[in-house]
Amino acid sequence: MMTHYLVLTSAVGIDEETPDQVAETVNAEPNRLGDCAVEFAVPSDVDIPRIAGVDVNLVPAGNRRKKLLIADMDSTMINVECIDELADFAGVKARVSDITERAMRGELDFDGALRERVALLAGLPDSALQACYDERIRLNPGARTLVQTMNKFGAFTALVSGGFTYFTGKVAAEAGFRLNQANTLLHENGKLTGKVADPILGQQAKLDTLNRLTAEQGITLADAIAVGDGANDRAMVEAAGLGVAYHAKPVLAEAADVVLNHSDLTALLALQGIAERDYA
Repeated sequence: MMTHYLVLTSAVGIDEETPDQVAETVNAEPNRLGDCAVEFAVPSDVDIPRIAGVDVNLVPAGNRRKKLLIADMDSTMINVECIDELADFAGVKARVSDITERAMRGELDFDGALRERVALLAGLPDSALQACYDERIRLNPGARTLVQTMNKFGAFTALVSGGFTYFTGKVAAEAGFRLNQANTLLHENGKLTGKVADPILGQQAKLDTLNRLTAEQGITLADAIAVGDGANDRAMVEAAGLGVAYHAKPVLAEAADVVLNHSDLTALLALQGIAERDYA
């Protein structure tokens, strides 16, 4: 019985030969969803092939199209860690980046690590935030298409970040998210104070938001797809019906249902069986 879909995705595209080769291995016909995605209807015990430069993931056929997208921002929906880039403006990037990396690997308590990093930004002019956004921050490939397509099909889209509201507001507007939440940097006399407003929004807050949104939307956790890259995304990725580790740290990859290392963010649409011709 064909209860699952084997989904192949790659940002550089899937060539013509690969689907035919996989078809022989899994004894199923390929269905090309676009240049960068191919799916096969298969049983749950299928042998999953390994293909260089291609992400190969197995997803259940049931309840495949999700009604909620909940996404991390830094290094997931955008290309950088905002706090590291702000630290560059403050001349402390090496120190802050080291703490960020350790926190995202799950080696440090997130709340304490955030306070430590923000303290190093004390005295940075408010104008540095806009400069940072303009000069450093870009949506990752496929981000806007992912969000806009989920919106098109009636899903609720939420950007949840352990970063800062200054950036989530702008990124959410650019990508099309309907809701965004993050931490608030405190200011005084046109400069950062080196403090962040309480309570700090970290891993638990992301999970709480997932639970709250499913209740508000009248759906279940099984109806949600969650995506992130670091340790503070683990709880929401584990709880969602489809949890995606996107170019992620090992601590998240080992907990996720799906691991994407070679794809752009439109792969989240392919995982749901949405073809490229139906993208927003």
